[in-house]
Amino acid sequence: MISRRHIRLKVLQSLYSFSLVYNISIEDAAKKMINQFDDICRLQLTLVSFLIKLVEYADIFLNQQKNKHFPSKQDLNPNKRFINNNIMQWFVLNKNLTKKLDLVKNIWENEDYDIIRTTFMRLYKSKLYKEYITHNDYSIEIDQDFFVDVLDEYVLNDKVFQHILKEENIYWLDDLPFVSILLVAQIKDFSVAKKFDYLENTFKKKDDIRFANDLFKQTVLNDNLFDDIIIENAKNWELDRIASIDKILIKMALSEILYMKELPIKVSLNEYIEISKYYSTKKSKSFINGVLDAAVKKFHKEGKIKKEGRGLN
Repeated sequence: MISRRHIRLKVLQSLYSFSLVYNISIEDAAKKMINQFDDICRLQLTLVSFLIKLVEYADIFLNQQKNKHFPSKQDLNPNKRFINNNIMQWFVLNKNLTKKLDLVKNIWENEDYDIIRTTFMRLYKSKLYKEYITHNDYSIEIDQDFFVDVLDEYVLNDKVFQHILKEENIYWLDDLPFVSILLVAQIKDFSVAKKFDYLENTFKKKDDIRFANDLFKQTVLNDNLFDDIIIENAKNWELDRIASIDKILIKMALSEILYMKELPIKVSLNEYIEISKYYSTKKSKSFINGVLDAAVKKFHKEGKIKKEGRGLN
């Protein structure tokens, strides 16, 4: 299930796209945004399918080694621990998951990249692989540690891998850190008795869908008002000199502060300052913090903040 921070990131992406397109209504843009959340589920399945494809190719490769002109004993009797490991075998034998994986399996079949073969060959020649297949401990814990290392060292940071994801969906690179953390956590928590929790339902609860919709719509509908607030509180800055992402982040924070009664002000301020560290310039954190801090002080004086519950102001 996705967190509120990830919801804010998807709303940020959608607001930025909306600011560049002039022939779409707010309602249609909001629906498009909600559909993009479903793509997070596809990304999770895409990562799992990549690991399964690696295992499938490994089986093909090891069988082909037997057909060498002068096969070695190792070629004739290969170590198939990588193929028969507990985690991947469970993925392959899970019928419900397999049906879902059918929706994304073709992503890795583009011959222009040949990424499955090249990734496996890099792994096959590595110390990590050799130590794993010869390890005396056959526990699930060893499988877990190995596949977490494979993801970290050979998959997630690979430029070709990332390029293919971006070709499939322009937002997936932004979603990758969240989804990879989720997958790593699931691998570490794996046991034969547990069910793999793919993101069949992206949102934890209906309130999260409402939060995403309200945040998007309030930010768009109050765009001119928020421009005035930014101009008033951004000392010595003209509106057109402020980075687009910074303006959107400030406006999203203002939407939460002024129109979402159940959200604590401190939470909203901290979230957007944190997001700015990764999605804007080095100076954005201080700038956004300064504008919002000044605005909140004025809102308090003018009695504009109406939060419900103790400790929200």
